[in-house]
Amino acid sequence: MDRASGVWATRAWGWLRAAPVSIVGPMSVLDVLFAARDLGRLQEIASTFARHGLGDVVQRMGLSGPLERAGRALHWSGADQLREMPTHERVRRALEQLGPTFVKFGQLLATRPDLLSPDWITEFERLHQAVTPVPFAELLPQLEEDLGADPRELFEGFDETPLAAGSIGQVHSARLSDGRRVVLKIRRPGIRAKVEADLRLLERFAELTEQELPELRRYRPVQMVRLFSRTLREELDLSLEARNTELIGRNLADDEFVEVPEVIDEFTRERLLVLAFVDGVSAGEWAHEHEPGTGEGPLLAARGADAILKMIFVDGIYHADPHPGNVFFQPQARLVLLDCGMVGRLSERRREEFMNLLVAVFKRDERRVVAVLLDWAGDEEEVDTELLAQDARAFIDRYHGAKLGDVDLQAVLGDVVDMVRENGLILPADMSSLIRVFALLDNLGRELDPDFDLTSKIQPMAERAIREQHSLLNVLGRQTEDLAGLVRELPRDLRQLFDKARRGKLRLEVRVNRLPEFGDRITESANRVTVGMITAALIVGTSIAMTVDKGPMLLGIPVLGLLGFLTSCAVGAGLLWSILRSGRR
Repeated sequence: MDRASGVWATRAWGWLRAAPVSIVGPMSVLDVLFAARDLGRLQEIASTFARHGLGDVVQRMGLSGPLERAGRALHWSGADQLREMPTHERVRRALEQLGPTFVKFGQLLATRPDLLSPDWITEFERLHQAVTPVPFAELLPQLEEDLGADPRELFEGFDETPLAAGSIGQVHSARLSDGRRVVLKIRRPGIRAKVEADLRLLERFAELTEQELPELRRYRPVQMVRLFSRTLREELDLSLEARNTELIGRNLADDEFVEVPEVIDEFTRERLLVLAFVDGVSAGEWAHEHEPGTGEGPLLAARGADAILKMIFVDGIYHADPHPGNVFFQPQARLVLLDCGMVGRLSERRREEFMNLLVAVFKRDERRVVAVLLDWAGDEEEVDTELLAQDARAFIDRYHGAKLGDVDLQAVLGDVVDMVRENGLILPADMSSLIRVFALLDNLGRELDPDFDLTSKIQPMAERAIREQHSLLNVLGRQTEDLAGLVRELPRDLRQLFDKARRGKLRLEVRVNRLPEFGDRITESANRVTVGMITAALIVGTSIAMTVDKGPMLLGIPVLGLLGFLTSCAVGAGLLWSILRSGRR
């Protein structure tokens, strides 16, 4: 059996298509799932899926009947033309039509190769939404509320035509009173209410999935949707993006070649972000106009990689979406990082684990590789650790004898993801984000410089981090800190333990892995003994009955006694055959 068949998308889709007609039980789906305020949005979601040839999933979820009874008819037209498309393409098109929440959720899933198979990943990477800019007349009331005045009075030369429009907001240009050019990122009016309704639906669907589909619980849909909800809510808060931009700017203050735009705090709000205007050419446009390896390409690739890697391994907070549209180039090989709405955070412990994984690969330490992967996956009871160790050995053998600077980091991380997915493990969200950033960084670097080698950039940082991690001073410091933490927390832990014991809630759980199998064997043996005893009694009884000269006779033998004796022999032969077969197994 293909071990990769446990991929989340394949299993999830199979369960939804094969689930009972309603997976929520006797109560109405609308009563259990959704408040009345979300009924209209629920109808829109269900109709969109139905129009894309996914009506069977809507019906299996039990949504079509209650919606129609509530007076919300579903629109099924157009499904026939789309049925010939692959399922993942129809899902992608449906997500695009459903708006920013579902587009961004699909984009999140596209960063999880540990959950989705490659065809779903490729399809979801194509997710985008054609956005029509909001007319300035509709933006004006919100801007006046946030700024306390008409923006055309506060800014000189405010351009009512947007420079760009996205699913969350759009960008306009203007000038401050001192003549400096600025850009205003304005959140789309009313988008928070729609996003919150979508998130409520997604969160309830995730809870329902964990309750009713045990096979999917291990993929932690509730945890995944909660993480997505938090990320999207943070992205809606433009004041948080302003703080992230300022923090990354302070961390890069010593780098004379990389910067982020200045935040104009005076005008920045939750729904409005004002930044200093940055002139330059996007990395995508620059790569389109220049041959790889020419001009300042290699220098730009090196400086960009150094900046991102410093954020990851030194600062612990990094730009999580460095695609070519978010990186601008300026003269003298200078770079500007735009759109700090998506940031990743990597704890010191996670950085150490990542370094340990790289070291374990090149030192052929399969035990450490398995330990890191299991630690990332959390409490996974169904993992076959022996099979995981075999895969780890095969993974390590592929890089045996290679030096850190001589391998393709994307290939190494891709193999790690494959091993995680095939063994039913799940990467933590911060590691999935990190792997995606490495892929973006490596791809952009190769567009600028065909000889770009991300691994050689990581090598000195990794070696320095490993030396610091294993230095005597740091080891003693960590041990002292751990011991101090243990001493601090011990009284609280003991108090909680005694409180549970006093309330009768203290449980001791003992698991013997092979005990159920042992019990089955005992039961099987007892059944055989019972059948054997009954068979022996039948043989003895029928033998006595065959000596009685009464009743129908066959060849001088009583018929009833003969039949009983033959039946007993057949049962005994069957029991003997069963014992012989179990012995061969």
